This record gives sequence, C-alpha cells and structure tokens, in this order.
Amino acid sequence: MTGEYLVYGAEGSGSVPVEAALTLIGAPYRVEEIVTYASEEERRRMAPHNPMRQTPVLVTPDGETITESAAILIWLAERHPEARLAPLPGDPRRAQFLRWMCFIPASIYSMYWVRDVPSRLVGDDPRAQAEMDRRTLDRISDCWAVMESQITPAAPFLFGDEVSVLDLYVAVVSRWRPLRARFHAVAPRLGEVARRVDALPELAEFWPRRFAFEGDYAD
Repeated sequence: MTGEYLVYGAEGSGSVPVEAALTLIGAPYRVEEIVTYASEEERRRMAPHNPMRQTPVLVTPDGETITESAAILIWLAERHPEARLAPLPGDPRRAQFLRWMCFIPASIYSMYWVRDVPSRLVGDDPRAQAEMDRRTLDRISDCWAVMESQITPAAPFLFGDEVSVLDLYVAVVSRWRPLRARFHAVAPRLGEVARRVDALPELAEFWPRRFAFEGDYAD
C-alpha cells in the first residue's frame, strides 16, 4: 500500500490516537477537521463520511473507509507490523490486547456520546443533565478502576518495552473529562503508562498540535 491516508477528525478528539499511530508508523496522512462535538452543522458535515456522524474516520490509500477508533487502531497495527504497535495474531498477549481495546470504546468512550450532547437522552432539563453528568463521570472513573484492577502493565508500557495502540488509546481518552487528576486517583498504574506516552520523543511535536497537555489534563 502506498499513498496518503485521510483522517476525518478534530483536535482533542477520538481521531488523536489514530493520528498518533500514523505518526509513529511514519505513514503520510492528512486531517480534515470536522468538530462533531461542537454543533449539529458539523455533525451534518460528517454524515457523508460516517452515517453515525462521529469521528474518527480513516480513508486508506486504497480508498477504503474505516470507522470506529478501536477498529482503525487495530487495523493500522496489523497493516504496519514493522511499527510494532500491537501484539499480532499468534502472540500470547493478543487476547488481553483485544480485550482492552474493546473495553475502552464499549465502556468508557461510549459515555462521551452522551456527554457531548446531553439532550440526546435527557432532553433540555438542566437538572436532568447535571445528574447525567455526575453519573457518567462516576461511570467513567469506575471503568478505569476496573481496568486498573485487571491489567498489570509490563513496563514501561502495557505490553512491554514498546508502545502499543492501546497505550495511545489510554493516554488520549484519559485526558477527557473527568480529566487526569481523577484518572490518576483511580488508576495510578495506568496513569504512569499514560505519562510515558505523553513523553514519547517521537510525539513531542505532535501533542502540542493535536491535544495540548496543560493544567488539569496533565496532572
């Protein structure tokens, strides 16, 4: 496969781990910015590329469209095994890698579909929205705590000496609300892995452009 990847995404969004993976792979790519969490107009712009009107969307150099962040990350790791971004089929670590790659979008990432536009589920009642905000924050923290209790990082990253797309996933999703302070409180070992991902020299120029780490995000 030769040519350029196209990513439909936005700064600080679910496209960031995909962009980070492409950066580590060294593959040429460009981003078309569509901030779907910002407005209905932006979601309409996304509809031709993803009927769910969500980011990220990856268009491969062959013209194939892939949606769903976990699927994209797993596919990229398999398509570019030279980058060593995942335990590949046949590796004894593969089952747990897939387990947690599915856990994050199913249990944590899914909460943000609700949080981005709370009226989707509870209407315009501000009290209902505030209660949903509280409950989803608690759910996110509880899920990080479950992952913390079930996975033992191999150090320095979750599966050993080399960063994986799962490490990238954790590092980005943990920067969304309730931000890193609460994440570090409930998942300190995962937090140390996330900090190592933050500090990767290969992504030193990438992070400030696509998800600036400041204040509570980095704490």
